Amino acid sequence: MPNLDKFDIAILKCLQEDARATNVEIAEKVNLSPSPCLRRIRNLERSGIIRGYTADIDRKEVGLGLTVFVEFKVVHHSRENSEAQQKALLAIPEIVSCFLISGTADFLAEVVVEDLAAYERLLTETLLTLPNVSDIRSNFAIRSIKTHGPLKLPEGR
Repeated sequence: MPNLDKFDIAILKCLQEDARATNVEIAEKVNLSPSPCLRRIRNLERSGIIRGYTADIDRKEVGLGLTVFVEFKVVHHSRENSEAQQKALLAIPEIVSCFLISGTADFLAEVVVEDLAAYERLLTETLLTLPNVSDIRSNFAIRSIKTHGPLKLPEGR
């Protein structure tokens, strides 16, 4: 774990609450002056702890009303097959998150599309043609309870 102190953790918490907060606002909340606060934010960005800043978009409001959790089982486990599968999954824009998992499946992907017809097209035209896939299971979200929640960060030193 990186050596994060209480100021770094406080900055990260502020940014999780409001990534558009100004440096001056963050500095005030974490009891630092603006210059050291900005230096810390830049260090967190350079180190990769802060990977970027994005907008949290309401899926339904932009016409993306269906979320599907798709499990993929692959055949012939090897590093090459896993890398090919990962590359293929990364290339599908409807997949908004994806994990290599243990259990009955090998990969779990979160797919966001307009509706059931759009998912059927994606399934038949894209997902079923992925390399080394032996089984696909689709789990449909009925309702979102919590998405993109803030990380529970450890206490800083």
